[in-house]
Amino acid sequence: MLFLTQNMDIIKENIRIGMIHNDLAKAPRYSLPERFSLRFCQQGDQKVWVDIHKEADQSNDIDLHKFEEVFSEHPLPLEERQLYLLNSDNEPIGTATAWEREREGSIRGLVHWVAIHPGYQGRGLAKPLLSATLSRLMELGYEDAFLYSSTARMPAINLYWKFGFRPLITDRKEVETWGRVTSRLHLK
Repeated sequence: MLFLTQNMDIIKENIRIGMIHNDLAKAPRYSLPERFSLRFCQQGDQKVWVDIHKEADQSNDIDLHKFEEVFSEHPLPLEERQLYLLNSDNEPIGTATAWEREREGSIRGLVHWVAIHPGYQGRGLAKPLLSATLSRLMELGYEDAFLYSSTARMPAINLYWKFGFRPLITDRKEVETWGRVTSRLHLK
């Protein structure tokens, strides 16, 4: 069975993985290209969040119930933490949240639910969105942050790695998974 698991495509397996950044001050900074902007969450953005994630994420069932589930578990003011990336027509095309969660006995920064509409992917917009999210976490007083992704999202993992996130390993299975991820991406 182990032999079969090792030979399966890691992307198709869609294994949840964690990553951690121990010093947000060392993360690279990127500015938005002209004609793009950012804003914080506004009333009614729940549907906008759902629409962006439905388009960008084919691995999860996304609806308003999922939004409530994700953000009511630890209620924080979204208007201070959830960012929206806007195109030149001021339409939201991406989102990320500077959240928090308990980890190892203390509250830590959490990069939460990052997504960009597929029509805007591959244009380098994830870098300034992630940069703004990490900056917001620092403004809120966090020195480090972690996140969760999955092996189906190799471009995202590569982006996080370039920002200084490293594997968050808590068990032996994750050691194997990360070995497979890093060999596939050839990360440095």
